[in-house]
Amino acid sequence: MRIHKEGYKILTYSLIAILALNILIFLFYGNVPFLKWGMLVASIPFYAFLLFFFRLPKRIFDPVAGLIYAPADGKVVIIEETIEKEYFKDARLQVSIFMSPLNVHSNKYPVSGKIKYVKYHKGKYIVAWHPKSSELNERSTVVIETVDGKEILIRQIAGAVARRIVTYSKENQDVIQGDELGFIKFGSRVDIFLPLGTKIEASILQRVRANKDIIAEI
Repeated sequence: MRIHKEGYKILTYSLIAILALNILIFLFYGNVPFLKWGMLVASIPFYAFLLFFFRLPKRIFDPVAGLIYAPADGKVVIIEETIEKEYFKDARLQVSIFMSPLNVHSNKYPVSGKIKYVKYHKGKYIVAWHPKSSELNERSTVVIETVDGKEILIRQIAGAVARRIVTYSKENQDVIQGDELGFIKFGSRVDIFLPLGTKIEASILQRVRANKDIIAEI
């Protein structure tokens, strides 16, 4: 199993902390079996979860022009026409994917093109499925212009548990559909804003996977 690079530091520090805590308990509370073995038993599934969270499955992918692939693993929780207030400032089709702590949290570019806009916003940490989280939470916005001049906005949103958004995009960078856009640590959401008239292929509550499931055609 491959581990994402964003997990290296957390996994290393967590392992050191777990080992140190267990050694201290064995040294000072070795005569308390419940505490000694309870900590050991609790440590194993906790660290196993961290390994599972930072997993990076290998997915073979060939870019396909005209299709928009899911940028994240998770569940489609919003499909609606809305006003995008940060960049477009007009009506767009919004598709939102909620990522639980059990999902792979590596985010991918849904289309190929040139990065036109990148902006990080500090914010709150309300639950990621809340409609206002797209405007109020910590978030990072990326806009890609495709070769035919259409602009797609992707927004990474922190949730009640997530505390770090990583975005690798740089303005004027050429990107390829399926390559890595960034990573969100723990529970979160990814929104996509599409031109009106875009044919949506996904459905509400559908479970999707990045680089596997098509969510729209343009």
